[in-house]
Amino acid sequence: MEILLVEDTAADAELTTRALHKRNLANHLVWVKDGAEALDFIFATGAYAGRDIQNSPKVILLDLRLPKVSGVEVLRRIKGDARTRAIPVVVLTSSREDIDLAACYALGVNSYITKPVEFDEFARVVGELGLYWLLVNKVPGG
Repeated sequence: MEILLVEDTAADAELTTRALHKRNLANHLVWVKDGAEALDFIFATGAYAGRDIQNSPKVILLDLRLPKVSGVEVLRRIKGDARTRAIPVVVLTSSREDIDLAACYALGVNSYITKPVEFDEFARVVGELGLYWLLVNKVPGG
């Protein structure tokens, strides 16, 4: 598994997946729909208790406005745990709030991207970030 997409809006998840497929980057993508499910997946608990926690995604695309557990809290938990701290997390959100941006960088986010409104621009941005984080960026053990 290369990409964990944490997105509660089906339309945004579909656009993201389509943009990554267009660049042949979505073959190993897992989509979870809320913050609680994301934490279960990342830490191999709940419905994902049988998953090997060592089999981490190469990148996590994280929305901030999520049901159950906020994206900021998901980020806090990922970056606060030695087992998951090195996983690159890219916030992909509609939030243009300076407070969200500052909070995410204070917690160790690797990148913060505001979702473009226009489809073509959204697809371009997602495709480029996928290429960078999956093919260009190097992580420990990768």
